[in-house]
Amino acid sequence: MKLLDSLVAQAPGMAAVRRDLHAHPELCFQEVRTADVVAAKLTEWGIPIHRGLGTTGVVGIVKNGTSERAVGLRADMDALPVTELNTFAHASKHHGKMHACGHDGHTTMLLAAAQHLAKHRNFDGTVYLIFQPAEEGGGGAREMIKEGLFEQFPMEAVFGMHNWPGMKAGQFAVSPGPVMASSNQFHIVVRGKGGHAALPHTSIDPVPIACEMVQAFQTILTRNMKPVDAGVISVTMFHAGEAPTVTPNDAELRGTVRTFTIEVLDLIESRMKQIAENICAAHGAQVDFEFVRTYPPTINTPAEADFARRVMSGIVGAENVLVQEPAMTAEDFSFMLQAKPGAYAFIGNGDGMHRDMHHGAGPCTLHNASYDFNDNLIPLGATMWVQLAEQFLNTPRASEGKAA
Repeated sequence: MKLLDSLVAQAPGMAAVRRDLHAHPELCFQEVRTADVVAAKLTEWGIPIHRGLGTTGVVGIVKNGTSERAVGLRADMDALPVTELNTFAHASKHHGKMHACGHDGHTTMLLAAAQHLAKHRNFDGTVYLIFQPAEEGGGGAREMIKEGLFEQFPMEAVFGMHNWPGMKAGQFAVSPGPVMASSNQFHIVVRGKGGHAALPHTSIDPVPIACEMVQAFQTILTRNMKPVDAGVISVTMFHAGEAPTVTPNDAELRGTVRTFTIEVLDLIESRMKQIAENICAAHGAQVDFEFVRTYPPTINTPAEADFARRVMSGIVGAENVLVQEPAMTAEDFSFMLQAKPGAYAFIGNGDGMHRDMHHGAGPCTLHNASYDFNDNLIPLGATMWVQLAEQFLNTPRASEGKAA
């Protein structure tokens, strides 16, 4: 493993920063203290900053030389509404809020890289350090883009990275194409006619209608989609009724849909609406159908994914850069990849044995109340960011490398 000496030397100090962020988690669009910490560190290292995109976003600008080329590196800053089970010294001080996904580590890895880049400036061009709010459902990437991220900070490509529990520390994974799914939510209300449960013929019972609907939705996956396509339709909430002897007026369904392509998503939304409307019509009921597209699929561009793989291979060896199997989880870095070429990669977080004593009884998995980021990753992740930025900016574009 080829780590940069300066990043190894500063690792204990950066681990302290990470643990401070972990102890003070902030939810989406509320990352005021976190943004203050980021801004203070960047300013301390002589890095110009821009604040306020996406409410609490911070962008650091590291320039060197005369080239107009630029690359973006992104880390997310927000925590989750989770009550932490860990009781070690750096556990959350805010009940009901927790860094259960490792965004504290993502922020720290990019901060460590920022310090090295600002000190050594071994590149010709500009590195934009994007500290993004509100990844966990708030669409902070989308908001930063709406407010001019790529106009104010024009860049050729943008890269992101997430820790991955279960993957060995010292390993990376990156692949071209879809790596995370779209995230979408539906809300359906079946409107029947309530009455006495002992007199069903006088009512339009919404419960069996909704049950029929739940079953029918699964036929979209098995009979409408191509067998090689992937999709998930999960009804996760079903509410109806208030008393055992009363047929309710309404039944409410909520859930999520995940796909790797917009074409499959279009098909699922269209068929769900048709099924809901037609089943209700067949039983004399009405329906309210709402389908909200939250995050698009995260799709890596091939050239940038291949470039990231080469950088990672130079650090940990090709055998430790895995093919990332696409996951049905979602990520709002997808909005950035809709606007710019780039790649979203993964860094192994290990099996949880890195956690301090007094961690929770649960597993060290994402969105789990016993999770903790592996501080041993900070110099490795920062080395990857530094090497990626330097090699990207110091490698001529394909068009520039061709003879006239």
